[in-house]
Amino acid sequence: MGRLSDYHIQIGELPTGERNMITDVKGVTVGHTTISDGDVQTGVSAILPHQGNLFQEKVMGASYVINGFGKTMGTVQLDELGTIETPIILTNTLSIGTAAQAVINYTLQNNKEIGRSTGTVNPIIGECNDMILNDIRKQSITEKDVMDAVSNASPYFEEGSVGAGRGMLCYSLKGGVGSSSRLIKLPHGTYTLGVYVVSNFGTLKDLTINERKIGQKLYPLLEQEDEDKGSIMLVTATDLPLTERQLKRVLKRSVTGLSRTGSIISNGSGDIVIGFSTATTIPHERSEKLNKLSFIHEEEIDQAFRAMGEAAEEAILNSLFSATHIIGRNNQERPTLSSLLRKYKLFD
Repeated sequence: MGRLSDYHIQIGELPTGERNMITDVKGVTVGHTTISDGDVQTGVSAILPHQGNLFQEKVMGASYVINGFGKTMGTVQLDELGTIETPIILTNTLSIGTAAQAVINYTLQNNKEIGRSTGTVNPIIGECNDMILNDIRKQSITEKDVMDAVSNASPYFEEGSVGAGRGMLCYSLKGGVGSSSRLIKLPHGTYTLGVYVVSNFGTLKDLTINERKIGQKLYPLLEQEDEDKGSIMLVTATDLPLTERQLKRVLKRSVTGLSRTGSIISNGSGDIVIGFSTATTIPHERSEKLNKLSFIHEEEIDQAFRAMGEAAEEAILNSLFSATHIIGRNNQERPTLSSLLRKYKLFD
């Protein structure tokens, strides 16, 4: 158990932020609710772009679908208007309705004008299917679980088998939550880009760590390999000044990091990216003054592309390295990457 850096493996060439997490972006916090009760192994993750009223002070946002085998909520309006106005919630596939209801109630409570003098609210919910280790049919997530994740959000959070990552598998091993960040140095300042993932995809033989075909070595040693019918949710935060169009361009480059870990973006995998920039907030209320937006020149965006790929790759690997062993539905279990590396001394 640990992180990729504990094995002295460096991904890419850009420096990381102080914590090497999505919360290196100032104002961003992450909260988890983890449920571990026999056949129920699941949870909720909440990502908050800032600590104010998100409905009143929206952030620039975008989403990108790498492969659309997913059941996200809120991305239609997100891509139309280019703003995010609620916490981003990740959970299991059959709990998206509960998560949405919780976020709606939370936003209504804090904004009395919704549905009266103004419009409605667009909750952003993402999901992965944890049905192998979790009895997903029980729909065990409650609105309280969602709100607990929101209320305990902090700049410091655990990775691995926690939150929405509790019951997830990745490359036929125990998957879960992982994060990473990169610094982007430009003439007008140094900016941070962070990635948070819930990993639930891939087959073992494809697993690649920093160009080493580790899966090819592990595959003959294990009896179990699952079909690639999982998903990955990636949430990206940055304080780099971007338009929503530029942000979507950056999100597309997550596929470079995903593929470097070995993913082939399979038919049954829902690979979806949601991102936001905290550089500019968009007021909900209209004023008589023009809104102002700063954004980088297109010729400067390659650094952000590189940061996105590197941070996505390391976040996925951190989800594997940080995962802890659990026994779930019908006594199903999967090994952790860290236990296998110790057992077979693949990184000695």
